[in-house]
Parts: sequence; structure tokens; C-alpha cells
Amino acid sequence: MTNNDILRRLRYIFDLDDNKMIDIFAQAEHKVSRTDVCDWLKDEEDSAFKKCSDTQLAIFLNGFINKKRGKRDGPQIEPEKRLTYNLVFNKLKIALNLKAEDVLDIFQQVDFRLSKHELSAFFRKPGHRQYRECQTQVLRNFLKGLQHKHRSEH
Repeated sequence: MTNNDILRRLRYIFDLDDNKMIDIFAQAEHKVSRTDVCDWLKDEEDSAFKKCSDTQLAIFLNGFINKKRGKRDGPQIEPEKRLTYNLVFNKLKIALNLKAEDVLDIFQQVDFRLSKHELSAFFRKPGHRQYRECQTQVLRNFLKGLQHKHRSEH
């Protein structure tokens, strides 16, 4: 799953139009143009398609956290230059203020089973002996569960 795929899915799940997307970047004190947003959301085969970098997605996710939870006092968090699925998953969990039980419920909506211990391994620091790398299938099912939860309410 590419950063562009993640951005597209989040846009759909949370019903974000171009202005809302631009505002989320602004929440992380970063200015993007409508053209940038549109080019990231285009199909890979489109000649105007632009790849969304790890840093750009990190800025978006930091802005999403600020939008949903409010900005922290002091300087903003520096966006990561290298994103992993673990970081994406964790930033979404923080933005949506989800507890472990909430995340497991979201997975349950798409019949994806994880134990609480398996889940907590994704949020540990790399190098911790219990750390586990988040695979594409886990993030994809989490996003699918979020879509089920947020889009079926409309």
C-alpha cells in the first residue's frame, strides 16, 4: 500500500474534500496547494500523478492529530522522514483517540482477529523485544474497519 493509497482511503473514510485536506496540512503548519492534493489523489497512470512522500504523509497525519485532538502547546512535532505502517497506524490511533478495545472492535467489524498482545506489539518502539512490524494486511484491514465504522453511519 502506497502513501497515496493511504491518503485516498483517509479522504474517503472521513469525507474530506480538497479544502479540508488543505486545512489538515495547515493544522501541521504546512502549506499545500489544491494542485498538490489533487495530484497525490490521482491514479498512478495519470500523467499529473505525484507520489506522496513519507514526510508529506507524516505532515498530513500530524495535522489530522491536531485537527481531531487540538494542537499541543509549543513547537509542532517534526514530521518523520521515513514512515512505517506502525507509525501510520499509531498516528491514526492517536488522532481518533482510540483505546486498544476500540481498535480491536474496528478489526472485528471486518472479521480480522488480533489479540490485545498482538496489537500492543505494533505500538512498541523498534528494538523492543515485543515489537512487531505492522504488515500491509493489518493496516489495510484497520482502514477497511474505519471505513465500515465511519461511512456506514452516513
